Amino acid sequence: MAKKITKKIKLQIQAAKATPAPPLGPALGQAGINIGDFVTKFNAATQKMAGDKVSVNITVYEDRSYDFVVKTPPVSGLILKAAGVEKGSGKNVATKAGKITKKQAQEIAEKKMPDLNAKDIEGAVRIIAGSARSMGIEVK
Repeated sequence: MAKKITKKIKLQIQAAKATPAPPLGPALGQAGINIGDFVTKFNAATQKMAGDKVSVNITVYEDRSYDFVVKTPPVSGLILKAAGVEKGSGKNVATKAGKITKKQAQEIAEKKMPDLNAKDIEGAVRIIAGSARSMGIEVK
């Protein structure tokens, strides 16, 4: 028989650097999850992605057990990292915050492909280019 789900939590956490400090600790504490256990498992699971902020979906069950799924880093974070800027432009049409190449856009698309709603890599590259444009990042 399947366990009954009591809560679903979505968070963005720095990969391999999770700590019980806020915002993670209070979110997990309210759900009744053993915070230290989660931090240990999460840091081990995200060791290869160190340095990126990743999304994690946590499913909490009635008996206080949990499962979590680590997603790839957000597209905006990958674009900013590739462009070498801290944040996008507030006025994306008037001022540009930086540039990325088509090759960099393709690398980001390949990395994000499992989480994107695209049937092929060309469609994924167009999604990435659109996100970059909306942030004021040029794709050359």
